[in-house]
Amino acid sequence: MKAVHPKLNLKYLKDADTLFKKGDYVQASEKYWGAFAQIVKAVAATKGVKLGEHRNIIEFVQELSKEHPELNLTDALAKARYLHTNFYEDELPHEVIATYADTVKEAIGNLNNLL
Repeated sequence: MKAVHPKLNLKYLKDADTLFKKGDYVQASEKYWGAFAQIVKAVAATKGVKLGEHRNIIEFVQELSKEHPELNLTDALAKARYLHTNFYEDELPHEVIATYADTVKEAIGNLNNLL
């Protein structure tokens, strides 16, 4: 497994929380997406799979969801992707971002357990 993905996951997660606390919800949204994407890439790497495009990440999460339905990864993926969209659209109230971020952070914790 490449060590870069877990390191980026931690960096993006820390950055996201800091940006959220500062009220920079647009940037925080993107960092939460980035943290989620990086942990998914880390899990994929443990299986010898390299993910690049969003489509690859989505398909891999769908596979993981079948293996681990108890982790609710499909919901986390949808919320992480909406946070990514929010980076471009700035349409989510900060309360929604907070709720989505909680779901994403829980999924990141669960995915860390698969490493």
